Amino acid sequence: MSSLEGVLAIDKPAGMTSHDVVAKARRILKMKRIGHTGTLDPEVTGVLPLCLGRATRVVEYMQELPKEYAATLRLGIATDTEDLTGTVTESVDEVHVTPEDVEKVLHSFEGTISQVPPMYSAVKVGGKRLYELAREGKTVERKSREVTIHEIEMTGSAWQGAYLDISFRVLCSKGTYIRTLCVDIGRALHLPSTMVKLERTMSAGIPASKCLTLEDIERLTATGELDEHLIPVDEAVRHLPAHTVAEDKAAAALQGQRLSGRAVTPEVMLPGCIRLYDPKGTFLGIFEKQAETGAIAPVKVFLPES
Repeated sequence: MSSLEGVLAIDKPAGMTSHDVVAKARRILKMKRIGHTGTLDPEVTGVLPLCLGRATRVVEYMQELPKEYAATLRLGIATDTEDLTGTVTESVDEVHVTPEDVEKVLHSFEGTISQVPPMYSAVKVGGKRLYELAREGKTVERKSREVTIHEIEMTGSAWQGAYLDISFRVLCSKGTYIRTLCVDIGRALHLPSTMVKLERTMSAGIPASKCLTLEDIERLTATGELDEHLIPVDEAVRHLPAHTVAEDKAAAALQGQRLSGRAVTPEVMLPGCIRLYDPKGTFLGIFEKQAETGAIAPVKVFLPES
């Protein structure tokens, strides 16, 4: 089983950390070289791509792609963890907002915004993770960071007693804290708020419809059909432009040599990473046009399996 290579899209269940999912996949597949493309909190469900074998070498490129979430926030209460697992720190007796108010505020978050990471997060400050400090009852100053909200739209609302639950879909850059977004949306509506539910519906361009459960993986591994469900390495980075190297230069490319720009078609116009193939369509790896020389240099070479 250690020869498996590609991306395995998992539908992460609630109650497991991303590390738990990787550990279980290692046991099922009997292989050690497995990595994931972005941590999900234990209670968050949805798309968790696992990279198997040499596919771990493209994790950083997959992480650059936007992620999509389906979220629900509750207007009227706030907690110390910014979700329902925490202790209520603030509440109101009544919530007075209209759907139009909510829609307007949601769209005001589109674009580049600044977020302060929540105390219950894995960000390190002074060598310690914030959630470790939070569990000790400590609150420390955190630096804000810029993230991008590409799209956000309201998908529903429902009253929960005196509180109002707002459901929304958001497409955002890596590093976006949806819990913090929920709190900031409430703040913009002049109300305490907290996240109720979160599901990642797309990661690295992989939608929920392509995901398998851990039970599926066990079954398909037992029947020897799992490899049919793996996303090939080059398809996992299909956002990088595809180019072909001349046949007489393919061996040089696989040896990690720099290539002349003339050896690659179509011509690589801009600096940056590309997917490189030989004339037969075999994926050779990720290469990069160097701005200063125009040469096509190797970044991650994938020698064909012998």
